Amino acid sequence: MRAMYGEDLARFAKSAVDFATAADIEAEKTILDVIRAARPDDAVTGEESGRTGPDGAERMWLVDPLCGTLNYAARNMLVAVNVALRVGSGVTAAASADPFADEVFWTDGAHAYVRRDGADERLTPSSASYLADVNLDPPFSNEPNFRAARLLADPKFTELFRPRVISTSLAVAWVAAGRRAAYVTDGDIRDSVHFASGIALCQAAGCVVTDIHGRPPHTGPDGLIVAADRETHTALLELISNQLQSAAE
Repeated sequence: MRAMYGEDLARFAKSAVDFATAADIEAEKTILDVIRAARPDDAVTGEESGRTGPDGAERMWLVDPLCGTLNYAARNMLVAVNVALRVGSGVTAAASADPFADEVFWTDGAHAYVRRDGADERLTPSSASYLADVNLDPPFSNEPNFRAARLLADPKFTELFRPRVISTSLAVAWVAAGRRAAYVTDGDIRDSVHFASGIALCQAAGCVVTDIHGRPPHTGPDGLIVAADRETHTALLELISNQLQSAAE
């Protein structure tokens, strides 16, 4: 990521509004080479290459080589590199790297840490910043009943929180690290290469992690709430519930 940053990179269209760059492709290839050399019998789902490896493999790696491609292409350093290992139905290890801050947020499934300069520091969630990150990017699986963007216009939301939008899942790791009070997104989170590592980090750090209805994550296309503590989660759940009820009336 650092080596290719700022270059005039080739772009590969995925849709009318989405693309990958040569940096996405090269980063994923590098990650997959490491995994395949160490674990040739494991399956892998990559953001750019899709699913590879044996059918029915118990071990599945979820790889997002560059989360924040639009930021990166616009020479904005807010990006993450995400890798998670799902064994059976649970993620047992994960890492989210910030290549420009030279930090790696990681978990062994039991505890969560950030590695800087070769030293590991335990992650401690905190809501003290009042900063809540909201993902405004599609897909909007719960539209028209819920739209994360509408939280920003809710006076109660801005009374309780200071909204932020950085458009990368790095913000999920920041909740585990105490740099954000919360993170909210819509979409289908099941086996998500974007969110699997951040969810695992936050759960290991002791955050409250659910879908937008307060149910366990990974259970359906009902988005994600990650909160530093129960009080923050309860407040967000109430705000979202109010939006859902208003849409139903």
